[in-house]
Amino acid sequence: MNETSLYAPVKRFLENLDFVVKGEIGGCDIVALREGEPPVVVICELKLQFNLELVLQGVDRAAACDEVWLAARLSARGKGRESDARFRNLCRRLGFGLLGVTATDRVEVLLSPIAPAPRNNARRRSRLVDEHQRRRGDPVAGGGSRNPIMTAYRQSALACAAAMVDGPRRPRDLKALTPLAPKILQHNVYGWFARVDRGLYDLTDAGRASLVRWPQASHDESRHAILNASAI
Repeated sequence: MNETSLYAPVKRFLENLDFVVKGEIGGCDIVALREGEPPVVVICELKLQFNLELVLQGVDRAAACDEVWLAARLSARGKGRESDARFRNLCRRLGFGLLGVTATDRVEVLLSPIAPAPRNNARRRSRLVDEHQRRRGDPVAGGGSRNPIMTAYRQSALACAAAMVDGPRRPRDLKALTPLAPKILQHNVYGWFARVDRGLYDLTDAGRASLVRWPQASHDESRHAILNASAI
């Protein structure tokens, strides 16, 4: 069992509070947004048990959000840190909320977040909001960091790769799919594309392998959109 086992129940809990929840954004296990101008930003960190490392993660995230929640499994014998008044008082003083997840994946609110002091890392907050809003769907369960993260940029690169399965394309042919297409092909961060002629790019073996590894990115609808746009 790892932290990702907590992701689904905590996500449901936050969604019931009218948040849109996505995992593994900007190094955070969970980033949740509630509509507004500006949107309400919640960061939730996951651990299998409440400990100091979880609190330290919350302290690190606090400058980029409106609320910090810390979530962990409840101790089966009721002797975990969640039962320690000192631990709760520390989180209360920091303004953090605590969520306990039972063995049956029921989420209990152990401590509600308190209005924190004014935040001052607007740049980091802006990056989290931008990545959350650009990422299509919620492709990564929060709590795991060993595998490559399916960022919005990687999603766009995969969409470009899927559109190039049938042959080379020009960046302008792919703009109907993503405005980042020229940057993605020219910078070639993942090594998926190769220039075969002036302004013309084809898939590399690594690019084709990426579509096998992440087949969900190869949508027929996206490919048809590119083909139709290039035919105009």
